[in-house]
Amino acid sequence: MSQVDSTPAVTGRATEAFTHPEYLRFWLGALVSNSGSWMQRVTVPFVLFDLTGSAAIVGLAGFLQLIPAAIMGPLGGSLADRFSRRSVLLVTQTAMALVAVVLWATWAAGVRSTALILFVVSVQGVFGGLNIPSWQAFVSELVPREVLLNAVTLNSAQFNAARAVGPAVGGVVLATLGPDSAFLINAISFIAVIGALLSIRGRPPASVTADRPKILREFGGTFGYVRARPGISVCVKAVMTIAFFGGPLFALLVVFKDEVFFIGDTAYGFLGAALGTGAVLGAPFIAGRGRAVRRSRLTTGALITYGTAVFAFALSPTFALALVALLVAGAAYLAIASTLNTAVQLQVDEDMRGKVLSLYVMGLTIATPIGSLIQGWLVELIGPRPVVATSGVAMVAITVWLRWGRQSILRMDDELVDRDVAPPT
Repeated sequence: MSQVDSTPAVTGRATEAFTHPEYLRFWLGALVSNSGSWMQRVTVPFVLFDLTGSAAIVGLAGFLQLIPAAIMGPLGGSLADRFSRRSVLLVTQTAMALVAVVLWATWAAGVRSTALILFVVSVQGVFGGLNIPSWQAFVSELVPREVLLNAVTLNSAQFNAARAVGPAVGGVVLATLGPDSAFLINAISFIAVIGALLSIRGRPPASVTADRPKILREFGGTFGYVRARPGISVCVKAVMTIAFFGGPLFALLVVFKDEVFFIGDTAYGFLGAALGTGAVLGAPFIAGRGRAVRRSRLTTGALITYGTAVFAFALSPTFALALVALLVAGAAYLAIASTLNTAVQLQVDEDMRGKVLSLYVMGLTIATPIGSLIQGWLVELIGPRPVVATSGVAMVAITVWLRWGRQSILRMDDELVDRDVAPPT
């Protein structure tokens, strides 16, 4: 699909991308599949904490799920630019579905092995790392450039809607049917996104050359490409900040369930759903009116809001106030994720899209598991409240540095102007 750099019209239509049928089918299939994935993500910490009583093991699960994804990032980015992204997604989604079936089958058979669960989620992380760059880049193939911000925002809203539905349903399923049913529903949910991909017309890779560099050398070139573009580089730093300090929060909710709020399984599901619900509530503004706000301003405000909300959640005296804090955090997260992703996609050259997005996602998938490992260990030493509260303060402090430091978030706007994609005033 040819794309022309132009100043996007700010229409405020929150669902503009849905007028493109292929995008809508992909969006709906992803919503079902990601809802199942979030059921698994709320179930794995639940069963691990139930088996071991260890916050460190819960953190280790997050580490093992995402570190393989980070390691596979360069290969995933190269695949996204060498082959049809639709084909890559079909292969990786099928592989992830098979891994989900294995997790369900072993649990249903009565196997209660912590090591096996950790191994299975790490294997799923490998295929996830190969999947993510093509997934992110695929959105740009389904809509014209002027609708990209809306499409990326709706894609983030879909992910966060699943983040709301999956844990909420997962909490009910855990309380009534047990973990095996939650694992089975996740495995079945992959059918939706695979079916959607099969219904979409495949497109050739962005560029095909006879002499391709080796993967690691190609990744080195991508790193140099990003370093030379401060607008993209600051996006990577921002996403690493929220990933390291805010990413572990979801896995640690099970610790707050048992050691802080003393709630049941169903309430735990709603606690996990609050982040996604907040994102869904914030989606109309970000997808519509958010287009009229400078990306640097939206990113700065959302990062500070997210850090403040995490701090408030950590020190909330009641379960109800904690839910409100997570709702605010979810809305802020959507603004951060969609704005940074769109800024990167608008600045990158098409033949570098998959590789640059893989580097961007690597920042996310490296920072989150390291943060999970460290925060899980610290929680066992000093408790969940001080660890999560400190993370919230750190996010605000780093955001101030990113906003007023030498390589400022403002460079995001400068580079978009250089590419004739003028941000709103």
